[in-house]
Amino acid sequence: MEHLLYLAHRIPYPPNKGDKIRSYHLLKHLAQRYRVHLGTFIDDPDDWQYVDAVKKLCGETYFARLDSRTARIGSATALLRNRPLSLDYYRSRGMADWITRLHAKLPVSPVLVFSSPMAQFVKPERYARRVIDFVDVDSAKWTEYAAQKSWPMNRIYAREGRQLLRYEREVARDFNASLFVSSQEAALFSGMAPDSASRIGWFSNGVDSAYFSPHHDFDTPYPDGGPVMAFTGAMDYWPNIDAVQWFAAEMLPAIRERHPDARFYIVGARPSREVLALGSQPGVTVTGTVPDVRPYLAHARLAVAPLRIARGIQNKVLEAMAMGRPVVASRQAFEGIDATPGRELIVADAPEDYASIVAPLPPQVQFVARSGPQVDLAHLFVTERDVLARYLALLRKQLKPDAMLWVSWPKKAAKVPTTVTEDVIRELALPLGFVDVKVCAVTAVWSGLKLVVRKELRS
Repeated sequence: MEHLLYLAHRIPYPPNKGDKIRSYHLLKHLAQRYRVHLGTFIDDPDDWQYVDAVKKLCGETYFARLDSRTARIGSATALLRNRPLSLDYYRSRGMADWITRLHAKLPVSPVLVFSSPMAQFVKPERYARRVIDFVDVDSAKWTEYAAQKSWPMNRIYAREGRQLLRYEREVARDFNASLFVSSQEAALFSGMAPDSASRIGWFSNGVDSAYFSPHHDFDTPYPDGGPVMAFTGAMDYWPNIDAVQWFAAEMLPAIRERHPDARFYIVGARPSREVLALGSQPGVTVTGTVPDVRPYLAHARLAVAPLRIARGIQNKVLEAMAMGRPVVASRQAFEGIDATPGRELIVADAPEDYASIVAPLPPQVQFVARSGPQVDLAHLFVTERDVLARYLALLRKQLKPDAMLWVSWPKKAAKVPTTVTEDVIRELALPLGFVDVKVCAVTAVWSGLKLVVRKELRS
């Protein structure tokens, strides 16, 4: 078999979280066709127990211990060297030396890199074929982080976004193919690295529908009580931390006003101090590590994915959908998932104070969770052009001919990252038969453009 080098920033096992699910199934697939030699890091002491399981799929292996505290301190030197912090975080002389020894021993020609920091270990002249799975546009993630943080972290994160984008472009130029987890991520990076656009592609994540099947008979993990809303994920990951904090502070109190016995379960390993503190809030339970998330999904009334910062595809959404659970997701958590909002899942993304923004309303007005021919008015809040295009096409088919559609996008002064403007809305809406009739300020953050179907198309 042909020899292949596979470099991953985290041990690709067990497949129990987003990146590990993807990297493990890549390894499993490659092992059927190549003699795979794996170089990877272990950043969780519990993961050392899985080394032997990974070795069964590989030829030569190198597992580098990564202590997050030491790595963070070491990465600070990048601030003085015009380098992304992410690269120095994963800097390893041991990894580089192992790769050199591997090449002296075996004819390794192709290389697959999983996550951009691992590309620093690839010398292009060594490999006839070079493929990188970026998964997400990490530089965009750091830029989003910067918008959510205060000084000095906002400055550090913004710098990381700029430096990492420069590095991502260099890697894309040096590699034969650059892959992402969704068409949206691939399109985003193609715009950022136009010179490499012809070599940029994507392949989506899937879900093990037999493992995450609604037909399993699990005992309930919940004590007797009211309906449960469940959030699953690694709870030391900042976007997940931010999501549950926001949900517990902004949504749960309103829900419990109408359903006092409603419960919110946060299910996932390594909960941060901020997450653990939520456990003292009425109605909130933080489980920490559980042996199996499936019983928690199977017996939840619904799964929630209120992420405000997210890139790529959220496996937590796919898993809950596979288990037949209703899913309420933010627009960010919905990105890249081939599902119809309002049918397979509900996308809830309006400002939390939306009801007060539009008040007072006539008593006969009702809010509904999905669009359809009975809806007189729909209001869409968007920050990304491709999301807007998808929803405009969907709503054009679903709304009745004389319905009104308001589209809101962030004002420039709000400093919210966005690819939507008033001109972009017109560019996408007018070819679908809409015409704009009014523009206004909805809130201090959001502007709004009112669209209706042209009169000659309403019959």
